[in-house]
Amino acid sequence: MKKMMMFLVLSCVSADILHQDTAIFGCSSSDGEDMYALDGEELWFADFIKKKGVDTQPDFVDHMTIPGGYQQAEGDLQTCRYNLDLFFRALKNPPVKLDVPSSPIVYPRDNIELGQKNVLICHVTGFYPAPVKIYWTKNGENVTEGTSINVPFPSKDGTFSQSSRLQFLPQQGDIYSCTVGHRALDQPLTRIWDVEKTEPSIGPSVFCGLGLTVGLLGVAAGTFFLVKGNECS
Repeated sequence: MKKMMMFLVLSCVSADILHQDTAIFGCSSSDGEDMYALDGEELWFADFIKKKGVDTQPDFVDHMTIPGGYQQAEGDLQTCRYNLDLFFRALKNPPVKLDVPSSPIVYPRDNIELGQKNVLICHVTGFYPAPVKIYWTKNGENVTEGTSINVPFPSKDGTFSQSSRLQFLPQQGDIYSCTVGHRALDQPLTRIWDVEKTEPSIGPSVFCGLGLTVGLLGVAAGTFFLVKGNECS
């Protein structure tokens, strides 16, 4: 049995120039999340598997630093789990409502040029609780090298979105697939992407939509405490 607690902190600064600073911290009996973002762009997160803080900012910007950030995240994680256990004992383990993830969207980061390095992105939304598991294949073979996944990002309705990336070299005839697993699903969801049938990248429009969602969240600036119940494994 798993239980989950999530804190979402949003703040807007300056009446003339609006910026949104987002901090997300949450935990379950087996997972944890600690992430910071600015204007919908992830800046830093704690990787509790590799036991380090991860700077996700691009090379061309002045990087924000968080001295001792990972150590603080580890301490907060233990406190969160302790409080989570107390909370659910008091509520006598209420049942969780599972939200099924949407069908994944797969698209290239850049317009495809055969033989030129690119990145495939698999994006999934609408699920609760977090996270999902995302797997890649190339021509029917599992692929792990060159893959990465971001931390879950909350939506206005209390569900989450998450993306995985695959670095690849487009070659004529190659077929890729992205498979999403979640405990609300009876069967994993799979989306096929074919190099021969590719269309221009939809990356900019997708990211614009994500930015709009985050912007709407900023209207209700403040501190939110989100608890949606325990999770049965």
